[in-house]
Amino acid sequence: METPFEDQLRDVGLRVTRPRISVLEELEENPHSSADQVRQGVTQRLGSVSTQAIYDVLHVLTEKRLLREVEPHGSVPLYELARHDNHHHLVCRSCKTIVNIPCVIGSAPCLTPSNDHGFALDEAEVTFWGYCPKCSEGEDSTTQRQAAS
Repeated sequence: METPFEDQLRDVGLRVTRPRISVLEELEENPHSSADQVRQGVTQRLGSVSTQAIYDVLHVLTEKRLLREVEPHGSVPLYELARHDNHHHLVCRSCKTIVNIPCVIGSAPCLTPSNDHGFALDEAEVTFWGYCPKCSEGEDSTTQRQAAS
């Protein structure tokens, strides 16, 4: 029985391989994972797999737009399945938790620059920064302690 991932790989002209399917499955279960986290998950699924093989799969799947690479400032590249929904991200400054949020306003690219310089825009990548609820409790108490000093 064909899986949606097998269909997606074939649709973009790629052979269906166990490492490719395993990477897609891993990122479906664990979005916003680093290459090393993906390697660990795929190793649990398949047994031995080389780090280079994981990088190769991540590269080709990102190039074929089956994966999306997210690189918040100060972080290693993280990967998620490309849903082509032009969602954006909230990132906690403290614990680096990442949360998906829908397109800011309307349909892709969601934002209109003052000058598009003739580009045919199809996507906007927005990262909102702040503190998640858990860390903001710690931030509030840290701020209060600093203010009392």
